[in-house]
Order: sequence, then C-alpha cells, then structure tokens
Amino acid sequence: MMPHPVAAIVFLLLVAAVLLLGFVAGRWQAGDLGHIEEWGLGGRRFGTWVSWFLIGGDAYTAYTFIAIPALMFGAGAVGFFAMPYTVLIYPILYLVFPKLWRVAKKHGYITAPEFVRGRYGNRWLALAIGVTGIAATMPYIALQLVGMQTVIAALGLPGHIPLIAAFAVLAGFTWTTGLRAPAMIAIVKDLLIYLTVIAAVIAIPMELGGFGAIFAKISPAKLLLAVPKPGSAGAYSGYATLALGSAMALFLYPHTMTGVLSASGPRVIRRNAVLLPAYSLLLGLLALLGFMAVAAGVKTMPQYAAGFAHYGASYAVPALLLQSFPAWFVGVAFGAIAIGALVPAAIMAIASANIFTRDIWTQFVHGPGHHSEMLAAKLFALFMVVGAVVFILAMPATYAVQLQLLGGMWIIQTFPAVVFSVFTRFFNGWALLIGWAAGIGAATWLAALNHFTGSIWAFHVLGTTLPSYIAFATVLLNAAVAAVLSPLCHAVCNDRAADETLAADYG
Repeated sequence: MMPHPVAAIVFLLLVAAVLLLGFVAGRWQAGDLGHIEEWGLGGRRFGTWVSWFLIGGDAYTAYTFIAIPALMFGAGAVGFFAMPYTVLIYPILYLVFPKLWRVAKKHGYITAPEFVRGRYGNRWLALAIGVTGIAATMPYIALQLVGMQTVIAALGLPGHIPLIAAFAVLAGFTWTTGLRAPAMIAIVKDLLIYLTVIAAVIAIPMELGGFGAIFAKISPAKLLLAVPKPGSAGAYSGYATLALGSAMALFLYPHTMTGVLSASGPRVIRRNAVLLPAYSLLLGLLALLGFMAVAAGVKTMPQYAAGFAHYGASYAVPALLLQSFPAWFVGVAFGAIAIGALVPAAIMAIASANIFTRDIWTQFVHGPGHHSEMLAAKLFALFMVVGAVVFILAMPATYAVQLQLLGGMWIIQTFPAVVFSVFTRFFNGWALLIGWAAGIGAATWLAALNHFTGSIWAFHVLGTTLPSYIAFATVLLNAAVAAVLSPLCHAVCNDRAADETLAADYG
C-alpha cells in the first residue's frame, strides 16, 4: 500500500493533465510542423511572457529544485553560489543574444553550431561545437529523471513505471508538436513552482519559529565560506570562478540557446534579461529550504531515513514537504517538480535534435531537405529521451551527476567560438578548433585527476594557491590558444572570405 495515497493521486492527476496539454499545444500558434524551424523553434514567434516562462522553465529544472537545497542542506553556504551565478547570466543574455538572434533570423540558423559554420565556413568547427552540445545535454536529461525519481520514491509509487510512462508520453508530444508543447507546459510548471516555494517560505518558517530560529540551528561553519589561509585564495576564488564559469556556460547549452532563438525578436530577449532575475529571487528562497530541512531535523524523520540510502541529501526537500504540508498540497508540489523535469527534458531533446539535423545529418550524411530533416530531427529527439531513460535505469545516478559535472566543463569550451564571434572576426576557425580541443582535453584531464567528483582545482601561481572552477580556468586556456594561433592561421589559411554574415547583421 502506498504510504501517501492522497498525495500520490493528486500528483498523478496533475502530471497526466499536463501531459495531455502537451498534445493540445500543436494547435497553439499553429504553423507548418513539417518544417524544422516551426517544429524546433516554434516559428520564432514567442513573445515576452511565453519566452519568460520557456527560458525560465528550461534554465531552472527539476534537478535545480532538488539539488540546490540539497547542497545547502549538506554543504552549507557554498550552495548559494547559484545566486550570483544566476544574476551574472542576465547581463550576458542582454549583451550577446539579441545580436545572435538577429543574425540567426536573417540567415535561417536554428543552432549555435550553424551560426559558427556560417561565420567561419568551417563545418568541422561547427561539428565540434555541436557534438559538445549534445554530449553535455544527455546527462542533463538524465538528471531530470533523477529529480523526478526522487519525488516518485517519496510518494511510494511502484518501481519505475510512472517514470517510464511519463517520458513515453513526453516522447509522443515532442514528436508531434515540437517546441510548442514544452512552451505551453512551462507556463503551468512555473506557476506551480512559484506557488509551492512561496507557500513553503511562509508556512515552514512560521512552524519552525521564524528565520532567526532556523539560522540558529545551522552550524556556523555552514553559514560562511571558510576563511582562506595565508598564501591561498581558499574557497573565495573557487566560489567566484564557479559562479562566473557557470554563468558563462548556461546559455551555451542547446536547450537554453533554443529557448532564446525561439523568441520573436531582440526586444523580447532584452526584456527577458530584465525580467528573468525574478527566477533568481525564487531560487534564493528555494535554496533556503535546505537550511529549513536542517532546522526541522529531517534526518530524524522516518521518511527521510527510508530514502537516504538511494538519494542522500536530495531527499531532504521531499521529506520536509511531507512533514510540513497536507497531503493534497504535497501532491501539487511534487507534481510541480515532476513537470519541472518534463519541460526541460523535452526542450533538451528538441535542441539536440536541431543540432544533429542541421550540423551532422545535412552536413555529413544526407544533405538538406525538409522531409529528411524532420524525420532525422524527430528520430534523434526520441533517441535522446529513450537514451536518458535507459541510462538512468541501467546506471547508478552518480554517473549522471559525474557526467553532468563534466558536461559543464565541456560546454563552456564553446564560449570563444560562439560568444566572441558575435562581436569580432579576429579569430580564425581552425585556431578556434585547436583552442576548443585544448580546453576540452585540459578540462577532462583535470576532472579525471579529481576522480570526476569535484569541479575545483587548486592552481599554484607565483607562490599563491588559487583554487578555481576547472571549466573557467580551461576556457581561459582555450581562448588564449585561439587568440595566439589566429594570426598564424590567417597567414596560412585566411577564412575571412568564408564569412556569410555581414557587419550590418550585428547592429
């Protein structure tokens, strides 16, 4: 018998209703879904509010809502890196992506690798950027399943059946409606998440005696970053580079790039750069649930002990919600988290399919053609969803976490080729490819030395120890290699004439 039948029924009904909504979405802002720009980008017609929900929906995922409070619960203040990180991304969004959207719209680009190929006439550089994006996305989809598995386990639902069923339906509406389905569902998901978090940050502190009482129960060592020792920047530089590097990487992921390129124009993107920090406020409140779980003593709760062996600190928030709210509201909250897995998973599958189709299939396998493009895109989206489900069912969840850690170090290596190219044609495509290879190799090597369990490496510079986020340090190496080699490569194989864009396109 299920330990929480009312919560489970509400959860299942809510998720089922939202999944059905996904099939209705094909009629919303109807277009020719036989064309990949309509299927994979929604026809670039999403306005300010739909883009706000869509971009927020695929940037703030189910795993975010589980992992950030869990990090606060287990490690303390370092978990708050998500706040400066999500603040830093919006100036990048404001400065870079309206220009990129304008170029992409004019030339019909639907992916970042396609833009890079147009800029440099180098399909091998575009292939490297595309493969990096797909490789970084697969474990990201798998982690959405981890978030969904956590709440399914908390409800005591049987085995993997609900998870498989939900993702089978997700594959169905992704096939038939493309990006319109997650865009519509994102609206419902985000409203439910806001409702859950606002209720939690009001009701739980009242139950625990206020925020002062909550913080009084937190170990002082978890409230502040450790003070650096002489001759070392300690946790400070690691924290700062983790936030900055994460901000540089976020909108390079295929799913977030797809969300941005689906907007109806540069003004919509700029407005969203101003409006999206509301999600950072939400994330800050959400992170505090980790401290609330400590103060509430969830480690002593039977429902936490039952799930601890498999999910560790990730079980803290579900246990806290089960402790603090009536069953029907727990069902709504868990449903919001589950839907928060389905929305980004669908966008990730679609974004990866866009890359596979435009930057691998049509360039190296078949050649362009609407019918073959759409079939290749839909099949690859299905492959991404099924692959993630098989991965998470067959492999320990720790593998997905480790691969996602590595994926973040890889995706940032596309920063010079994509972001710098929006502002300058100084670089040579072959130099950027060599820089990318240097960054990927160095990041993977350092991560391996860390046994794929940590993202910070202590560098020793002029007698000072400077811990740094591996991704940030290696993307600097990447950019330096590309900058040094570009003049030499231009002298041997100048590719400026291959640029199919014009300076006026970036105005």
